[in-house]
Order: sequence, then structure tokens, then C-alpha cells
Amino acid sequence: MQRERVENATSDNMLLMGSSRVLFDIQLNEWETQTGIRPIQLATVGSSPLPIFHDIVNNTKFNGTILVGATPGLFFSTTNPEAQPWAWPQAKVDYFHNRTYAQQLNHLLSIPLQKSLVFMSDHQGVDGIKLKELINKIHVGNRVLDPMPPFHEFGEIEMDRNLKMKPITVTDTAYANSVIKVWQFFMEGAKNGPPPDKDATMAFFLKDLNTFKARGGNVLLLRCPSSGSVRMGEKMGLPRTDFWDDLVKQAKVPAYHFEDYDQFKNLTCPEESHLSHKDARFFTTELAKIMIKDKAITNKKTN
Repeated sequence: MQRERVENATSDNMLLMGSSRVLFDIQLNEWETQTGIRPIQLATVGSSPLPIFHDIVNNTKFNGTILVGATPGLFFSTTNPEAQPWAWPQAKVDYFHNRTYAQQLNHLLSIPLQKSLVFMSDHQGVDGIKLKELINKIHVGNRVLDPMPPFHEFGEIEMDRNLKMKPITVTDTAYANSVIKVWQFFMEGAKNGPPPDKDATMAFFLKDLNTFKARGGNVLLLRCPSSGSVRMGEKMGLPRTDFWDDLVKQAKVPAYHFEDYDQFKNLTCPEESHLSHKDARFFTTELAKIMIKDKAITNKKTN
């Protein structure tokens, strides 16, 4: 539904793209308060922003502003269509273009129910309560265990995809540490996996970027905060000078890295990769003010 809004979006509109950090860290209410515009949230968890950016550039006439979040381990990961960081967002793009009238109607009919009823979670993994998930949590004999640590859902999403971190992630260190263990598991796995494909990802993005700029579009690059072991791993595996700085140099668009601003550089993420709801509201408010001051975006408020 949010992607469909782009079809009628004007040059005054703004799109948000990236990975889960853009979902958690950019709060739509605060952005609208500062700028007069409520962005269209198209960021996707665990994903490269490149397939969705490519879809907007090549399949729409949109020429407003796009904020692209660059989480190093995902942005520079791959252009392999079978790799998870690419396949997940591409599946969403494909679903939008191929969805049936029945699927659209089913979703519209479900909205009143979603707003009126409380749903018991049937998520897979540690928060799942389906019988199959419960049985899989019982470890018997020599059953082969999933090496990935249990992964809690730690966000709450609204109809227009405004996402907030669950309070328990902030108040319960054990809960937050369970998520940190998942990030560390992924970082350890990355050491044995294919290296970041910087050349291919940069070339793919820059080609679409130049096409978008040629029709009058405006792009902003954003590096959201991270902290603790996640930040240390990013510094070691994807040094800023080699990745972010080179991207900014070649893209030639306004770019914002959290470490460049005193009010952001010491923000601490409860699970090392995303901001709490309180800090996300602060981050969004201050970031919008900075971009308006830089004239990277325009304040559209009428009062």
C-alpha cells in the first residue's frame, strides 16, 4: 500500500529507503512536524535498498526526494539476486507489480479486523506460538540444533509502516542482549562468507542515481547510528574511508553520517544497531533541522 502511494506522489513528496535502521530511526510523526511532509516509508529489514531504489527510478515518474540509508553490511553486500539481502526486497517489488485483485481486496478487508482485534503472535522463532514452533523448541536426544540464537521481535509497526522499538528492548538488558547475540552471530558468519561486493553495488546504485538526478530527483544519503560490538565490527570489516566516504565522493549528493554531529555521535543503541523510540524521535527531529538548514530539503509547513 505504501509503494502504491508513490504512483501519485509529487515532487514535494519524500521516500525513505534502506534497511531496518531507517525503519526504526526515522519517525514519521517527528519528520512531519519539522518539515510538513509525511514521508512514504519503503525501508525493509535485513535488506539492501538497491532493488527498491531501482524499482522507483525505472518504474515510476517520481522526481521528489529520496533518503537512502546506507547500513554498510547490507548496502555494499551484493547484487546477486539469490542472496538474501537482495532477494527479500526484490520479492516485495515483485509482489507489488504482480499482486492480484483478490490479494488487494483481502488486505483491505483485513484492516478493520486488525484495528479491532488483538492477534496472538504466530511468528516463527522464539516468539512463535504455533504448535510446530513450540515443538521445535523441545530439544530431544541428538536432534541437530539451529546454531542461530533465538531472535525476538523488538519492533511495533503501524499502518503506514512507522516503526517503534518495543520498550522491553530498552528496559530489559537480557532481552536486548538476546538480539545482540543474533547480530554477533551474523557478523561471525560474514567472516566466512563472501566479501562485500563494493564494485558491483556501487556501479548499480550510481547508474540509477544518475538517471534519477537527470529527471530532477533529489537524493540524500544517511548513515544511522550503531554502537558497541556492532559498530566495532563495522569499523573493522567495512572501514568508513573505504566504503561510506567513497560512496559519498562518487554519488555527489548531500550525505549525513551520525559520527559527524555532536548530538548524534554518542547515541547508544539498546541492542547496538537501532535507536530506542525516544532517541529515534530526537534523531529524526534534529536530522530534519540539519537538512533544512543545509537546504537539502525544504520546509513545507504552512504555519
